[in-house]
Amino acid sequence: MNYGTLYGIGAGPGDPELLTLKAVRILGQVDRIYAARSSKNAHSSSHAIAEPHLKDGVEVSLLPFPMTRDKEALTQAWEDNARTILTDLRQGLNVAFLTLGDPMTYSTFGYLKKTLATIDPNAPVEIVPGVTAFAASAAASGFVLAEEEEHLAVVSGAKGGDHVKKAAEYADSLVVLKAYKQFEEIRSALDQTGFSRDAIVVENCGHPQQRISRDMTEITERPGYFTLILSRKAQGT
Repeated sequence: MNYGTLYGIGAGPGDPELLTLKAVRILGQVDRIYAARSSKNAHSSSHAIAEPHLKDGVEVSLLPFPMTRDKEALTQAWEDNARTILTDLRQGLNVAFLTLGDPMTYSTFGYLKKTLATIDPNAPVEIVPGVTAFAASAAASGFVLAEEEEHLAVVSGAKGGDHVKKAAEYADSLVVLKAYKQFEEIRSALDQTGFSRDAIVVENCGHPQQRISRDMTEITERPGYFTLILSRKAQGT
């Protein structure tokens, strides 16, 4: 069987100019584009970012992924979407799956890749890395993440401050992703561990509504969905 190739392409956090040259080249060559959308709407952020680089007339399909912690529902969605893509690959079509940031960092693509390999281990997959939101946020804010022998920890804030406190025990710098829902608890954890004094909150990095806050106390309402925190431990703590 002559398979096509699935390309997992990182679209970066928001600015279309942050797609790599390789990503742009492949997007101009593939037969079909896939991107994830919520099962609740028909919008795909990764598709919106990459759209200026797509060739005229290329077919774009937005695959539904439920925003839920229901493992059974998630597993079914991953399998259904993997089989949809596999049908194209077995017909010899080259397809791209767009993802926010980098395909291998907190991405839907990681689950899709594993599911596809389980169904058909012979299906070819190539990964094109993308600029992560925290790298772009550091650049936009001029925030130095780590130097010399310092330890940098990247943690999810989805479950609140406990993970942040654990990472703070050994890290010199912290990146807290998914910080919007448990923001107050995360802010408290950073304060308790000496990380709040030198901290920056970035919302909607790379988008027109990007906001950079250099004082965490100025944020009085829960920030938006695309929020992360960059922080460094205060000297002497």
